[in-house]
Order: sequence, then structure tokens, then C-alpha cells
Amino acid sequence: MTQPPNQPPQGGFGAPQDPPPGGGGFGAPQTPPPPQGPPPGAPQPGYGYPQQQPGPYGTPGPYGQPQQPGPYGQPGPYNQQPGYGYPPQPQFPGAPGAPGTPPSGSRNPFKGKPALAIGAAVAALLVIGGTVFAVTSGDDGGEKKPVAEQSDDAKPSGSDAPVNPGDGSGDGGEDPDNLNEGRQAGEAKVLWYKEAPDAPGSGADAPGMWITDKTAVKAAYKQVFAYNVGDGRPTWDPITLPQKICAVTPQKTDADKVVIAYMSGSSDRAKCNQLQELDLNTGEKGWKGEVADGALFDSTLTVELSITGKTLMVGRSQSGTAYDVTTGKKLWDKKRYDESCFPSAFAGGAKLVVVSSCGAGGTNEHDEIQELDPTTGKAKWTYQIEKGWRVERTYSVDPLVVYSTNEDEKTWNISTFTDTGKIRSQVDTDESFSPECGWAILERDLQGCLGVAADTNALYLPTEASTGANEIVAISLSTGKETWRVKSPAEESMLPLRTEGGKLIAYVQPSYDAGGQIVSIPTGGGGHEPTKLLQNPAGAAEVESGFYSKAFAWVDGRFYLSTTRLTGNDDSKEKLMLAYGK
Repeated sequence: MTQPPNQPPQGGFGAPQDPPPGGGGFGAPQTPPPPQGPPPGAPQPGYGYPQQQPGPYGTPGPYGQPQQPGPYGQPGPYNQQPGYGYPPQPQFPGAPGAPGTPPSGSRNPFKGKPALAIGAAVAALLVIGGTVFAVTSGDDGGEKKPVAEQSDDAKPSGSDAPVNPGDGSGDGGEDPDNLNEGRQAGEAKVLWYKEAPDAPGSGADAPGMWITDKTAVKAAYKQVFAYNVGDGRPTWDPITLPQKICAVTPQKTDADKVVIAYMSGSSDRAKCNQLQELDLNTGEKGWKGEVADGALFDSTLTVELSITGKTLMVGRSQSGTAYDVTTGKKLWDKKRYDESCFPSAFAGGAKLVVVSSCGAGGTNEHDEIQELDPTTGKAKWTYQIEKGWRVERTYSVDPLVVYSTNEDEKTWNISTFTDTGKIRSQVDTDESFSPECGWAILERDLQGCLGVAADTNALYLPTEASTGANEIVAISLSTGKETWRVKSPAEESMLPLRTEGGKLIAYVQPSYDAGGQIVSIPTGGGGHEPTKLLQNPAGAAEVESGFYSKAFAWVDGRFYLSTTRLTGNDDSKEKLMLAYGK
């Protein structure tokens, strides 16, 4: 039945809603494109993996996860900062009630949308450890991560032939297959590139990319490599860890430090519980430690890492432990609370957010969102999601933007929260969005999406296009309604990266005969036509479009692109990372 204007849905959170007049209400069911199969050795989708459930607010919404196979999955990495490519994680605003307490029994105001078609998920994209997405928080699209701001006086330079081809640790030399060959006037250069290191035939993860003002750092399989941002020459010797890398912090600290997790061994029983701090500028190893298992069924077979201020958060399957990121000293644990609520996923960056599963199997089964004090672990507020809804992604942590799904209703929802944990707005538009999100196998991956950005006023989402150009839509965070949209300047899809200086930075993907583009789009009043900042060379288009899953960052006038999954194919000249500039 149709609900009165501005009233919560009848029948409780997630009650089916009639579509708006005009047919094909927001999020009307679409026929999803066939999902692409994962690369050799990539994790296989598990139960409900591609089929992301609609928003956790009980109302179908356009918050679908990008690149997620299935009718309602949409990407979530909203607001990433330049560097590791992970958009800053959205903050979870407080929920009704006093800080740290669940909201009262009032009806949930979230309204759902019919399932949307999401772009086919790129297998292993942002998988375990996530991929790099250059989006900044606040003015970057959500959570504030350490980012290197673009400077107008940065002038990348270099000869036409990219330097340092090879296995990622070479000491120089010209490219035998010049990726800049035939470069046309107006095209940027491939300043340098690296070939991928050896990996098992089944493939391996390459989960991190961080950019400082001096160094571009990339993790791959068991190693971490560092290159000078301008010429690609090694800035420090590659670091080889005892076992394969299984997780990394998407963010870096203000002092350019990160934490990497690697496996405890090579057997099937090995755990992802070994931590190593690393200085990105010098390659110096800092503290190291081991993450203990939690209670029964709460293991460290996989973990998720994030940094908020000086706090490193390590999430297990049903709990989390916080450490001082500068010393490795344990600070506090986030364990089961209220007898039946188990923390199941964390998002870091400008704020620290946790999503917990409560009342599993009971009549009151539901999700809860909390913002935690990173120093003490105390909940600043708690928001209880109605039964039937599952929080899938955070598009941003600051402002907090959440994508949720309802499997039974085949609906989804994208909602924005206030800083006190109350719902500020819900996306309200008849559109199919297509951010790029990675597989969330068995466990949630709140920060596993690319192609979304936000600032204090708006959320920027890419539309889904079966063929040809797509559009970027700006959604008001105050009203949830569309304020403007702009079409991709090429016949390829355009993805939001981050915001800076009143402009949205976006990446236009390459075609078979043209390189990608970096463009800027004014976000304020007036026109919103894209202005080209960088045109990648056509000679490298095949390489640029050849990554099965990728991370990218726009920092100081350079565009960095890397793979997040090594195929392990010895017959191919697989690339690990490229840097473009003028």
C-alpha cells in the first residue's frame, strides 16, 4: 500500500513499498549482466556472495554494490583517499537513543527500493585486503584517509620510454616494448611501469597500493615493493615476508606507516595472524606481532585491517582487537555484547565503525551499527537495523553512507547518517548504479568498493550502462535526491575517484583503441562539464584495460594503476603497476 508522505513504511522496517508514479520506481528490477568469472586462483563466490542484499534500513534503495553480481549488489568504498586506493570509510552516525545504546522501538524510517542491476563483479576486485581506490574523505568522498593532495606545481617528467621494466625490483633500463610508441599530441606518458613478480600458478593477491610524496608502494604475494614516484626507480630494496600477504591497511598513518598481515604458515590450517608495521618512505620494518584467536568459531583464518588516527583495528570473524599503530601495544577488544551481538565487520579512516550480527537464528535477528571511540573502544552510538536487512558496504565513513540489502524483499537501500547516528537521508532516484565492488566471501567487506565518492554535501555514484557511456549522478546528502548528472566524455564508463577543491575527480576507463582519462567536474552551482586533466596514451590501452582487478590513485598530477590479483601465468608479461603523467 502507498505510504503517507514523509512517513516510515508501514509494517515495520523493510516493508515493501509501492514504486513512485511514472513506472519503474527507483531501483526497479533490472536484468543483471552475467558476472565475470574470477581469475585462476581467485576466491570463488560463496553463498550469497554476488547477490548482495538490499539496504539494512528496511527499504529498497539504490545503494546497490557496484560490480557485484546479482540484482542488488552495489559497490561501497566511498570516499577513498589517494594512496592505498581504498576510499575513506564512511562513518556511522549515531542511532536513536543515548550514545552506545540501541534505539528505541520506534519504526525504522528507512525506505527500500526494488533490486537494481549492478555491473558484473570483477572477480577478486578488492578481495581480501581490498583494492586501492584513490578517493579522499571529507572532500574526497567520505572517510578521511591519509592522502597526498594534488599540487599544481607537480611536473612529472621522464623520457618517452618508460623505465624499470622487469620483475618489480630491477634497477633501470628502457622498455623493450615501448608503451609510449606512437604517442599523439596531448597524450600523457607512461612514466614507468613494473612487471609482476613470480606467483604460484593458481595466482596470488596483490592487495595494497600507497602513495606518499616520495614513494609509490605496492604489495604483491609475499613481497612489498617501493618506487620513486617520478622515475620509478627503487627507493628501497623489496621486502620479502615469510609467507603470503593476506591483508593490509587501506589507510596509512600521518607518518606514512602501514600494517601488513601475512599467513602463519603455508598449510591449510595457516592463519592470517602475523602483523608487520612498515615505513613507506624508508622500507624500515617497525613492530611485529601476532593476533590471538577469539572464542569458539572466532578465528583469524582471515582478518581485516584499518587505521583510525593512532588506532589499528584488526577484525576477526566475530570480534576485533585494537592496537596502538605506533607501538603495537594492545589497547582494547571489541567482543560480543548484549549476550547475542557479535562484531562482524569494521570500517576505518576518519571514523571507526563496526557492524554486528545480533540474535542469530532468533525472532529478533538483526544488524547493529556503532561508531566506536578509537582510543577506548566505547560505543558513541548504536543504530539497530530492522530484521531482514543486512549492512553490506560503507560508501563513506565521513559522512557515513551505508548500503544495505533485504534478501527476502529483493530490495536495497543507500542511507546517509548524521554524526549522532541518526538517518539523515536516503537515496531517492530511479537509477541503476554500478560502482566496482569486490567479492565478500563468507564475511562482509565494508570497505571493498571503488567508484564512489562523497563530500559534505553530496554522494557521487556511477550509473550502470550496458553499452557505451554512463553518467555520474550527484545525490544531495540532505534530501537524498539527484542534484545533477554528467555523461562520460567517452564511450566508456566513468567512475568517481574523490573530491578536492570543489571538484570531483573521475576516471574514464580505456577502450580497445584509446587510453583512459582523468577528468575534473565542478561540484558547485553552474555547469558540470568534465575537464580533461590527463589523457593516457593509446599505446598502453591494452595494458591499462587488461587488469582483471585493479587499484588506482590520482596524486600530485600523476595517475597510478596496479593490479590487485596476480594470475601466476608465466607465459604472459603481466604488469604489476604503472604510473602516468605529463
